[in-house]
This record gives sequence, structure tokens and C-alpha cells, in this order.
Amino acid sequence: MSEEYLINFTPQETRVAQMFNGQVQELHIEREHSRGIVGNIYQGRVVRVLPGMQSAFLEIGLERTAFLHVADIWLDRQHGETQKPIERMLHEGQSLTVQVLKDPIGTKGARLSTQLSLAGRLLVYLPQDHHIGISQRIESEADRDALRARLQRLIPAEEKGGFIVRTQAEQASDDELTADIAYLRKLWAEIQQRRQSATPPLALYHDLTLSQRVLRDLVNEETTRVVIDSRENFQKLSAFSHEYMPRVAHMLDHYQGERPLFDLFNVEDEIQKALARRVDLKSGGYLIIDQTEALTTIDVNTGGFVGARTFDDTIFKTNLEAAQAIARQLRLRNLGGIILLDFIDMESDEHRIAVLSELHKALERDHTKVSVGSFTSLGLVEMTRKRTRESLAHILCEPCPTCSGRGEVKTVRTVAYEILRELVREARQFSAKEFRILASPAVVDLFLDEEAQAIAMLQEFIGRAISLHAESSYTQEQFDIVLL
Repeated sequence: MSEEYLINFTPQETRVAQMFNGQVQELHIEREHSRGIVGNIYQGRVVRVLPGMQSAFLEIGLERTAFLHVADIWLDRQHGETQKPIERMLHEGQSLTVQVLKDPIGTKGARLSTQLSLAGRLLVYLPQDHHIGISQRIESEADRDALRARLQRLIPAEEKGGFIVRTQAEQASDDELTADIAYLRKLWAEIQQRRQSATPPLALYHDLTLSQRVLRDLVNEETTRVVIDSRENFQKLSAFSHEYMPRVAHMLDHYQGERPLFDLFNVEDEIQKALARRVDLKSGGYLIIDQTEALTTIDVNTGGFVGARTFDDTIFKTNLEAAQAIARQLRLRNLGGIILLDFIDMESDEHRIAVLSELHKALERDHTKVSVGSFTSLGLVEMTRKRTRESLAHILCEPCPTCSGRGEVKTVRTVAYEILRELVREARQFSAKEFRILASPAVVDLFLDEEAQAIAMLQEFIGRAISLHAESSYTQEQFDIVLL
């Protein structure tokens, strides 16, 4: 099995595609004017405390105020600190050092925490804490104890903070761990120095760029290469990897071909498909994916698949294929929050168990935390996927200006009848000599043809002239009534 990362650079944005066996699995996009801020540390100012919500809003220098819940306020329990109501811990105007947990999403501001952490290649530094934690992915208790003992031996005696050992540290040497400790301590010292003279709101620390985070967080022992299509950025990432993560340096590959990198690997086509509502399966079945503010629904359909011996087998095979496709689409589109999966109804409990098992297996590759329930009484599968950044559609698209995101528009006849009702209201309020209707060509054509009698009857009813004018720039729902 081959895992690769393709990194496409332009002055405006960086795009990263994770490839697995030649197929796109994940897409990450970072634009210069709207870089993600998760991991950034700010000196913020409390602007509002809401006791009823046990939350506070802080000004940290962004367009919208950021959100801090009482559960995200760090407490030093070793020194006897206990949970108190937020109004007893914070007050308006207070200066506070905070770190971003979630990017602003939709109309919601960034989510904050006062528990600070700095991620390195092998370790996560917790400057306020006192313990050593081990990644949950390291399951062997003996390995966990050994890593904890190694780190305790390597940490300087004067060190006050705590650490979390990342999965990558399992195979690391003592020199590599020591270098990571030194790097993180130096970084924290620089942040503290900035904080001493900081006037909020002020950014104290920016996390790494997308391409650097890929090398730090995503590249692992399964990765065969990281292909970069920019000479300048290839050199920058090479220098970065040689200094902080030498094990990655040999994987970097500068792509110099004439054909665009994402075209060569069909990534551009996959991006277009990931924005579509319908996803076709190889068998002939298909998925319908609808993303709303509250949740995402994924509906499985057999479509033209009739290849199995019995109808039950057809349904079962379609659902198995759909389970794999759903897991990939969740990663590709970065769908988060509540997700409802409507598999085709199966009578056999054995088939249901097999489909759920296939879904769990396909979700194992997901870097984001997921939780999957069983089939409900209505035959649905409920699941959640942690939402840490905007979905692909929200990054690349915006609501349609014609339908305002509804996905449909009023019919020409519906708009025409609205105009007729509006004319009656206007005639009762204003004493104009003539009313001129400005509308889309389709609406005007309807008035001139099928609804010409309605216009004539209304003219007679209100006792004033009505004229029509087609505006080619108007959308189908748009109209104006001008008093002459």
C-alpha cells in the first residue's frame, strides 16, 4: 500500500492532497488571506461574560470575538484550584492568554482554551502542566511505561512543564527527543517574552504553515514520498525537515514536469466531484450527500446495479461499497458534526453487522475523531465527526445569489402572481399615473403571453396603466415596481 502527499503551491494558496493507492483520500487548502488559526496563541481581552451560558467572549484581533467556555479554562488542581462559576474567574476588560481550539466556522467565532500546548514533531509541550502523558495510539502498557521513563530521564531537572508523547516518538532516539524538548522550551520562552510587553489583543504565536504541519503531523511510516511542485518551497521544506524532522527529508521530491501536478494525478477532477451532490459508485449505485447547518445526510441508492443473484445480495453489496465510499467522502469533503447515513434497508442482521464493520474499518484511516452508532429502528446510522475547520464546500463555494442557498428558485408563474399582489398593495397606497414592472425576461414573457389577460383585468381594477420592462440582469425571483 502506497501513501503519498502532493503539495501544490501558488502565491495565493497551498493545496495538499493525500493519495492512497493512487486515489485521493484527503484535501487540505490554506489560503494566504484566510489561514487557519487553530493552535495560535493570543493575548486577548475579555469583552463579555455570560453567566447564563457559563461562557465569555474575548477580543483577540479577529473579525468576530472568540468564545471561551468555562470547561476550557485551565485549573491547576495540584495547587488546589477548583471549578468556580465563570463570573468569579473572569471579568470584563481582563487580559488573558488563550489558544485557539477551533477555527471560526460559519457565523461562530473561534473557540478558545486557556490550557496552552505547543506541538513538536515528537512531543506536545504543556507549559502549565506537570505530568507526562502518552498517545492513546501506543496501546502496549510496557511501551507506554518505557517511553515515560525515557522522557523523565531526558527532561532537565529545572523543567516545570509537562509533555505528551506523540505516536512518532515510539521509534525516536534519545537525541531526537532531547532536540524536540529543547525546541519546544525555546519556543515557549519566546512566547513568554512577547507576553510580558503585550497589549491585548495581540498574536503571540502562529502555528506552522499547512505544508509544514503535513510534514509534522501527517507523514508517517506508511508515507513513501511528498511531492512538491515549487522549487522555492521545496528548498524551504527541505531545510525545515533537515532541522526538525530528518526522517522525513529523504521523502521530499521536487516535481518539475510541465503538466500541473494536480492534473497529472487527477486531483482537480476529484475536487470537482467532491463539490457535487451525487457520488457514483463503481457498481452503478450512488450516494446523495446533503450538507446543512445542523447536520449532513448521506443517502445510499442502488441506481442501475442489478449484478447480484438476489435483490438482498444487490442491496448488501451496494451498502458495502457505499460504506467505503462514505468514509472517503467524509475525509475528502471534511464533513463534520452530526452525520446521518441512510443505507438501503436490509432484512438480515448479519448483513447489517457486516456493513457496520466495513464502515468502521474504512474509518480507521481518518485522522479526525469519529463516533459511530448502530442501526436505529428506522434503519439509519448516526455518527459524529469532529469539526475543526470548514468543509471543502464552504472553503471553495458560497451560497447561490439566485436561490440564496436554498437549492431551488420560485417558478416564473409564482413570481408573476407575487407581482400582481404587490401591484394591488401599491395602488392602494400611492396615487401614481402608471406602474412599471421591472422583472426578468422570463417573467415579462409570461405577462405578455399567458397572463396578458390578468394584466388587463388588473389595469381596469386599479384604474391606472401598467407597463412592462424586461431586465436581463435580474434573477428569476427579482422584481421592482416603479411609480411614474
